[in-house]
Amino acid sequence: MKPWDILVYSVSNLFKRKLRTALTVLGVVIGVASIVVMISLGLGFSKSTMDEMSNYASLTAITVRTNNNLTDGKQPKYLSDELVEDLKKLPHVRYVAPVLTVTVVAKYGAYSNSWMEIEGTTLEYLGDMNIDVGQGRLPAESDDTLQLFWGNMMLQQFTKAHGGSYWETGVLPDIDPMNDSILYILDSDTYNQLQAGSSGSADEDSGQPVRPPKKYLLETCGVAAGGPDDYHSYSFSTYCDINKLIPVLKKEFKGRAIPGQPVNKSGKPYKQIYYSSLIVMCDEMNNVQEVDQTIRDMGYSTYNDTEWIKSSQRQTNMIEAMLGGIGAISLLVAAIGIANTMMMSIYERTKEIGIMKVLGCDIRNIQAMFLVEAGAIGFFGGIIGVTLSYVLSVVINIAVKNSGVFQVSGDISVIPPWLS
Repeated sequence: MKPWDILVYSVSNLFKRKLRTALTVLGVVIGVASIVVMISLGLGFSKSTMDEMSNYASLTAITVRTNNNLTDGKQPKYLSDELVEDLKKLPHVRYVAPVLTVTVVAKYGAYSNSWMEIEGTTLEYLGDMNIDVGQGRLPAESDDTLQLFWGNMMLQQFTKAHGGSYWETGVLPDIDPMNDSILYILDSDTYNQLQAGSSGSADEDSGQPVRPPKKYLLETCGVAAGGPDDYHSYSFSTYCDINKLIPVLKKEFKGRAIPGQPVNKSGKPYKQIYYSSLIVMCDEMNNVQEVDQTIRDMGYSTYNDTEWIKSSQRQTNMIEAMLGGIGAISLLVAAIGIANTMMMSIYERTKEIGIMKVLGCDIRNIQAMFLVEAGAIGFFGGIIGVTLSYVLSVVINIAVKNSGVFQVSGDISVIPPWLS
């Protein structure tokens, strides 16, 4: 028999037993749809979990700080420009972003924030933070002056002198950071000293009255998207270009130590600026632990989120395997159904097989005929099952979004090309 004859004969045999064929195909459809949908739910849950974690952590970042817990009496190693250059040379390091954090006082009308932290860092790192900009823009290299970018929850930190904070009233202060003229006091220590009326108001060395610190009118270039309850890792932070921040601080604290900066034994400030922390960006998450250990061996304190992330990944992988196993059982049942249908077909067609052999048909052609029938059932069942899987995936995603029961980002069911 020619291949075409085998194909035509096999398909015609399937149509002779329409009900049995339809039921067997239905079993394959259910099996295929079950395993595809189950795995898609696991993949969707895993992707949603990773998206959520990316809002709270950088997957390839290591935070480096000065180790202040030394027990050998040695001077702590500060975070200098020389260290930045050394870390850049380590394997698997993309770049190193210094971070300089200063505490300032922000005032607008009756509102004030006495402990507002401004974080100066590189524009490259700001761009990699995946900040969702709601108004304005991020700081840019073309800025002529120091520009601030507010997190979406910064307004919650402003209070009135006699109460009336957001935490008490549930009402945000009437402040528009993009348009209102907000004053910033960089020398927050002196300001708080004057506000407290400490013995004060006089310099301890000269005995002269302490002069009120200078107020700066800094522009806000942008605000992060989100409401007062939409938390992200950047929501309570104010960012700026570190290269614009350092000259302003040096001018304000000329001849004095910038708050938070180390001093020598005589209490004098060092000439260079030491950073509050460094962000070391690695090329891949799998290399974070290796780079982290290298930096620890250099005598610095480090922190990264890879252990937490990998623990979450292990949990999601277990869920994927469990869901895939449930779907695989359905597919196995469908395969057994095909085998059962073919065995019954063989037993019912023994006369037909005998006649074909008497007429000179080769046994391999008879085997091919039954294999083609089984393959046709699997092929059409698989095509319909995959199509049904896509339909079910869309229905599940729409139902989950409309219900609001599951607080997940993106689709809960994801079918990548390799799965179909």
